[in-house]
Amino acid sequence: MAIASMTGFAREAGATGPYQWAWEIKSVNGRGLDVRVRMPPGFDAVGEEARAALQKALGRGQCQLGLALARAAGAPRVRINREVLDSLLATLRETTLPDGVRPASVDGLLAVRGVVEIEEADDAPLQEALAADLRAAIPGLVRALVEARLAEGRALAEVIAGQLDAIEALVTAADEHPGRRPEAIRERLAAQVAALMETGTALDPARLHGEAALLAARADIREELDRLHAHVASAREMLGLGGAVGRRLDFLAQEFGREANTLCAKANDVALSRLGLDLKAVVEQFREQVQNVE
Repeated sequence: MAIASMTGFAREAGATGPYQWAWEIKSVNGRGLDVRVRMPPGFDAVGEEARAALQKALGRGQCQLGLALARAAGAPRVRINREVLDSLLATLRETTLPDGVRPASVDGLLAVRGVVEIEEADDAPLQEALAADLRAAIPGLVRALVEARLAEGRALAEVIAGQLDAIEALVTAADEHPGRRPEAIRERLAAQVAALMETGTALDPARLHGEAALLAARADIREELDRLHAHVASAREMLGLGGAVGRRLDFLAQEFGREANTLCAKANDVALSRLGLDLKAVVEQFREQVQNVE
């Protein structure tokens, strides 16, 4: 199973009668799953069905789902109310017009309120067909988003795998560095002790030996190196298993950071300190990338 990114975009569009419609959804990083829906008036039920489908298919991410809907303008249906017109004509025939007043023209009669009516078409069947088409497009929309997130996840897995290789190489370099060998540590401590003795300060040899042993123990980074190797192995195992491993990878990123910080604090060699700083930089890049994983 592959890992999936939380970043993706999908669009499904179509037409139903005079309606042009388009579903659009985009998802970005999120601590949990948050699906926000914006629908035109009258289509809230369809929007809730889309939300439920997305919640079933996704594990994490902030999703914005919207429906764009437009209706093409059509010619209105005009009807002449014969009853009103006949009544008006009958009234005119029975009326004696004053001198100088011309009989009513056709356009004048049609301008009388109630003679011409605009019929509203019964839109209910069309609305039902539109809702059915919108529902039918939801599975394809969800599949497209899931595939987009998987495609992004495949690219992300390659980046993360490369960062794990870099982390492992730096840990191995620190493990094999001459500066952390016991003899190198002894030489540095001996030089420090000699410098103290040259000051003429009276020092208890037994106490000095104990302090030197304590400093040597504190400078040992064996534990940190072992844990870093173990974390690299765990991260690779998670990438191989796939699925919703984003939270676990994010936790490992924090562990990488802690061990890298401790390594830098313990390093008593300039070259080891540089390796530790390089390790911290790669770990930060790793942390940023795994926050995109579902």
